[in-house]
Amino acid sequence: MILSMTGYGKACVVFNGKKITAEIKSLNSKSLDLSTRVVAMYREKEMEIRNMISTALERGKVEFNLWTETEAATQAASINGAVAENYRKQIRHICGQYGMPEPENWWGLLMRLPDVVCREEAVAELTDEEWSVARGVIEQAIQQLVDFRKQEGLALQHKFEEKLDNIAQLMAAIEPFEKGRVEKIRQRLEENLEKIKTVEYDRNRLEQEMIYYIEKLDINEEKQRLANHLRYFRETMADGHGQGKKLGFIAQEMGREINTTGSKSNEAEMQNIVVRMKDELEQIKEQVLNVM
Repeated sequence: MILSMTGYGKACVVFNGKKITAEIKSLNSKSLDLSTRVVAMYREKEMEIRNMISTALERGKVEFNLWTETEAATQAASINGAVAENYRKQIRHICGQYGMPEPENWWGLLMRLPDVVCREEAVAELTDEEWSVARGVIEQAIQQLVDFRKQEGLALQHKFEEKLDNIAQLMAAIEPFEKGRVEKIRQRLEENLEKIKTVEYDRNRLEQEMIYYIEKLDINEEKQRLANHLRYFRETMADGHGQGKKLGFIAQEMGREINTTGSKSNEAEMQNIVVRMKDELEQIKEQVLNVM
């Protein structure tokens, strides 16, 4: 089964009052384009994290974020009395200077002023136990993204199958017009020659020229090659992931056969069908860019 390069994964866990969150997302890219943002505490493990991601994800523009949030109940806080007293003196001075009443709720006012309440952040050191937990969260996020890619890949495969069937049906719809146009060409040439009464021509030579002309308009080879490309596209999808570039090349070859068929089509009905085939193929080309 093919895989999409588009995906998203997120996982989190609480460890010793700390919430550890890993988030990863990917878009289509010609190769693996990885960018990471890791909280300072886990910076020493960044290379290991990048190796985990690059092993699981072969291609795509990948963005990875790892951060922590400490629960408020576990964060120590202290009141800076000197700062609070300095604020109180300044406020009383201003009130006396301008004849304003002093605040009734000093605590409520002072607690809202900057630097009165300080949260003490302990110097954290990454332990093996915490890294084991964080690594598990990272693996969960990566697995979610991989599962997302599988779901998107399955949807893409169904879409491709539908478009391939449509192209095959449209090519088959050309046949009735293809058979009738040969006789139309022959009749038109003979009618035009009949109008020229004063010109004598070699009928055998005319037959040879008509055969040559009709052979130049024959699209049997194009139909055969296109059928081969359609079959090869399906077989390549069945080979599994990592076939995105190959599918793109096959789609290009399909386009060549459809374009040649269009250039040989001198019937309006045939040309209309070719336009519809091009539309189906264009949708395949757009979606192939998302295939791993």
